[in-house]
Amino acid sequence: MPLPPNHPIVPHGKVGVLLVNLGTPDGTDRRSMRRYLEEFLTDRRVIETPRLKWYPVLYGIILNVRPQKKGRDYDTIWNRELDESPLRTYTRAQAEKLTARLGGGVVVDWAMRYGNPSIASRLDALQAAGCERVLVYPLYPQYAAATTATVNDKAFAHLITKRWQPALRTVPPYHDDPVYIDALARSVETHLATLAFEPELVLASFHGIPKSYFEKGDPYYCHCQKTGRLLRERLGWSEDRLRITFQSRFGPEEWLQPYTDKTVEALARSGVKSLAVMTPGFVADCLETIEEIGVENADIFRANGGINFARIPCLNDGDDGMDVIEHVVRRELQGWI
Repeated sequence: MPLPPNHPIVPHGKVGVLLVNLGTPDGTDRRSMRRYLEEFLTDRRVIETPRLKWYPVLYGIILNVRPQKKGRDYDTIWNRELDESPLRTYTRAQAEKLTARLGGGVVVDWAMRYGNPSIASRLDALQAAGCERVLVYPLYPQYAAATTATVNDKAFAHLITKRWQPALRTVPPYHDDPVYIDALARSVETHLATLAFEPELVLASFHGIPKSYFEKGDPYYCHCQKTGRLLRERLGWSEDRLRITFQSRFGPEEWLQPYTDKTVEALARSGVKSLAVMTPGFVADCLETIEEIGVENADIFRANGGINFARIPCLNDGDDGMDVIEHVVRRELQGWI
């Protein structure tokens, strides 16, 4: 059938990549924080408690108290120059650097699962740019339903609304990929070489999940343990030299153990004077790494007798971190480019 006169030419034939991280508030004010926390804490992948039990607590207590406290925490790490959180700054930089590495044949964009830019808006932008095939990259090396799966859920849910859907691929976990393990090892070696002290041991602190999620079949704990084991092997370290812990627990339920803060406290009380902490499950520094590890846990360590504390930065948009992202993308785009 012939096209009508003046019919617009629809861009087509391109491949897109969408990097997706957890999320960020738009500001540190109470309204922005509440909006962000509400979106995050109403996700059924994150909080599996029945709504009738959870919502009275969420709307009656948490969203009336927590936004102000979290806003103060975010304010201490806020990127003043760009008026945004570090996670947004780093994720944008990762997308820009990946664009340069892949060349003009692939359109790269970025989004947040919670907050802005949204997954739906950036999928629409990629399609408008002519992307008929899109790789969605949840920026989590270790799979968890509360992270990787909820990104994929959101992407597929948006496709339900589309008459013309692009073909979609998603990135699988890469917790044991040699390129990722090698990048982590180099980051540890490089950072420790800059310190004026030698840590007696290093903690690899991963974000926690409720223990019940693991018992229901979530592979996250196993992925974290394998990352830790492979990293020890690459560094030539013992289990006493590199220990795995879990941070950021929330609420009264038992989470994966050992807890990072309790371990830091116990180590200081036992006589450990020098400690370093890395966060291999985060691809970019954020509130949980900069403030929770670099400030809260450093304070816990020193308050209980420790002296020297170092936070090892995430891979971020450095060369090692970008090598991992590019490697994963090129692997998953095979057959498309």
